[in-house]
Amino acid sequence: MKKLMLAGVALALSAGAALADPIEGVWKTQPDDGSYAYVTIKPCGANFCGDITRTFKPEGEYKSPNLGKQIVINMAPKGGGKYEGKVWRPANNKIYLGKIKVNGNGMALAGCVAGGLFCKSQDWQRVK
Repeated sequence: MKKLMLAGVALALSAGAALADPIEGVWKTQPDDGSYAYVTIKPCGANFCGDITRTFKPEGEYKSPNLGKQIVINMAPKGGGKYEGKVWRPANNKIYLGKIKVNGNGMALAGCVAGGLFCKSQDWQRVK
């Protein structure tokens, strides 16, 4: 009976992991002004948000004043690994229209102005 219960718990946990949205997890940003970060993306209501959870300079990890700040804001799933919402760029403290495309363990994230006509993008990699 114990083995059956443990098997059921393991199955339920693996099913939960399989149902996680592709955007969920920890992502390594592309360097911006020499620094990069780990961003943890998780559900926020019906959408997804990402907070800066670790920060790094070329010399190693450091305590940035941006730790804990939200960088991916209210990203709504649009299907096919695409999301739309807002992104914050710490280097200039501006919020942009954001677009994300997740493809496996890679993410193309763009911050756009003029209704999405002009965008600057970064490639992020999944950490876990």
